[in-house]
Amino acid sequence: MPKWLGIALGDVTGIGPEVALKALAVDCQSSDERYVVIGDVDHARALEQRLGLNLELRNFEELDAVGRFFVWNPFPERLPARLAPGAAQAARAAVAWVKAGAEACLRKELNALVTAPVNKEAIVRAGIHFVGQTELLSELSATPRTAMMLLGQDDRQRWLRVALASTHLPLKLVSERLTQKKIETVIELAVQACRHLGLPRAKVAVCGLNPHAGEGGEMGMEEITMISPAVRAAQQRGIDVVGPLSADALFYYAYRGDYDVVVAMYHDQGLAPLKMVAFEQGVNWTLGLPFIRTSPDHGTAYDIAGQGKANPSSMVAAIRLAWHLTQAHGSNAHTSR
Repeated sequence: MPKWLGIALGDVTGIGPEVALKALAVDCQSSDERYVVIGDVDHARALEQRLGLNLELRNFEELDAVGRFFVWNPFPERLPARLAPGAAQAARAAVAWVKAGAEACLRKELNALVTAPVNKEAIVRAGIHFVGQTELLSELSATPRTAMMLLGQDDRQRWLRVALASTHLPLKLVSERLTQKKIETVIELAVQACRHLGLPRAKVAVCGLNPHAGEGGEMGMEEITMISPAVRAAQQRGIDVVGPLSADALFYYAYRGDYDVVVAMYHDQGLAPLKMVAFEQGVNWTLGLPFIRTSPDHGTAYDIAGQGKANPSSMVAAIRLAWHLTQAHGSNAHTSR
């Protein structure tokens, strides 16, 4: 039975559609794999022709259809051929495509979902309450125990994997929103992720929040009141975890292979080193969802959209990880819609 991967095209005024179609053209190796591009049909086909990819996108009607590449637009409006960067119509369509892909996964029609970049500011301006795709998918699937993991390798195949204890928050709110329970949850999800990735050691290191991990309370109490208790609780459950450690040194040791995953306390604490190591290869994987969801670790890049020069490497990595995880999870889609 073929496996199906959905790719939500994201904001069509950005580079999402370009990197998605380019990735399909270079990384579709098995005849057992089927792809459904979730987005505007006219835009997808026009872009395919302009890029000279010869994917032969077919209309998606049923899961036993003949072919490899399909396109499906669950958004009720057809988008104009030309839209300004961050246009409200494009933002609303992008959210609809992500939701439709997630719902298809929840119905077991798709084995996994890869989401191309959206623009948070454009979505909010379009009148939609939106924090991020991770939060949207968590709410849609009624799954509160989720976390973002970003992972990637450099040109020498050295990996860095980072799970975030908080995601899209203003820095001034991080301390008050962090809890011991949340940190414990992310540690547990990081260990589960190691199992799915075939990393039996599953050794986790946890960052402190403050400089020098708080200096014993001299630079903040969060390490004493929240992070250390979370680490001890995880250790008592048999998890191989250490911390809190000073983030300025921890990432060096993780990068050289001492740890399999770093749990970072806030967005930029984890993503800055990850993107330094693997900017073009990084992947965002949402841990804890009842389905597989990955995405490239970059934004809409309006400044180069439509120029044909976007690098699809991160999207290729996101697709490859999604397929790898379908094998690890043993998931199967239904055969009919």
